[in-house]
Order: sequence, then structure tokens, then C-alpha cells
Amino acid sequence: MARRRKLNDRAARHDTAYRRAKQENFAARAIYKLEEIDKRFRVIKPRASVLDLGCWPGSWMQYAATRVGPEGHVFGIDLRPVELALPGWVAHEVADVNDWSPEGAIAAAGRRFDVVLSDMAPQTTGDRASDQWRSEALLLRALELARAALRPGGHFVGKVFQAGRFPELLGELRASFQEAKAYQAKHTRAGSSEQYLIGRGLRINIAAEQARDRASAHDRADESD
Repeated sequence: MARRRKLNDRAARHDTAYRRAKQENFAARAIYKLEEIDKRFRVIKPRASVLDLGCWPGSWMQYAATRVGPEGHVFGIDLRPVELALPGWVAHEVADVNDWSPEGAIAAAGRRFDVVLSDMAPQTTGDRASDQWRSEALLLRALELARAALRPGGHFVGKVFQAGRFPELLGELRASFQEAKAYQAKHTRAGSSEQYLIGRGLRINIAAEQARDRASAHDRADESD
């Protein structure tokens, strides 16, 4: 009987995509998943402004930087600092997405984001149900930040470990974007429940609702001063 490969098996982690990423000086094999998604769904364009949630170790920022070019902008956040040499149009900070607001990053960029990416995953515990639940919570937070940070018509790519709330997540995506799809990248490891949710074209009414909420919050803050 063939031995079932676990994620902590060296052979499972150090596969062809891993070795290729090392040879091509990319921070992680995940870059090829984003490349595949981008070629299929055309989410990142030259001169775009991109927000990368959970950006460590930096491979998605590396890919986004090459796609947007010097006239674009890439901003990433993660709990851990990214220790890569990146071009001048890329910035990142250490932050917790659960406490972080995109307003400062929008102000620094001088515009709202064209794309929000999230390759976030929880620290796995070995309890599959718990890990999937926490992954779904991260995806919902990423969607919340995307609705707050994106321009009308902007795009979203977010990773999730598929479980019981998957239909709910798809419903949230469809309510917010003109096009919404679930996609499993070909470089996903065998046996993984990993899926990517792709949202293209943030609905104008969603963006307007977010703007009203921000304005109301600002007014309430002024009244309390």
C-alpha cells in the first residue's frame, strides 16, 4: 500500500514547484499559483495598485511588482516582516489584518487599490475542522478589507481551505463582485482542500456603501471631539 504523504513530509513540501522557485529566486512556490490565476482571470494589469494581505514570505509581491511595473504600486501586510530585496514601488508593514485599516495605505498610494490579494492561512493545529474554520474566518476578513480598499470595478483573489461555510463565502463573493468563481490552482498539493475565490469587478453599490460607512464613522468621530 502506498504511504500517504503528509504536509510535513520533506518530499511533499520540496516538490518540483518548490525547487523551481528556489532556482528562479522566488520566495515561495505560491508564486506559480498567482501566475496561473492571473493568466486565467487577468486580475493584475500594468500600472495597477495592489494590496497583498498576508504577504510573507513575499512571492506574491514579487510577482505583482513585475506585473504592475514602476508606474504601479504594491503594498503588503503580514504578521512577519518580509526580508526580500524588492523594487521601490513595493512597500510592506508588519500588522495584524484583524486590527488593520486600509485607509493609511490608500492615502499613501494616493488612490484606492485596483486589486486585493490574500494568500492568508492560519497556523495549522492538526485539527482539520478547526484549521478550516479559521481559514474561512480569514477569508471573510480579507473580503471585508477588499470591499473597503478597492475602487469600484476592482478585483479580488483570496485563498481558503474549503469546508462547511464554503457556500456562504461564495454568496458573499457574488454579492460583492460582478463575476465570482472558485478555482483550484494546478500547483495545489494533492489532497489539499485549498481553493481560491476570484472576484472580478467590485460592484459600484458596494463601494458606495463602504464610502458612506466611512463618512458616517468620520462624522461620529468629529462629534465626539
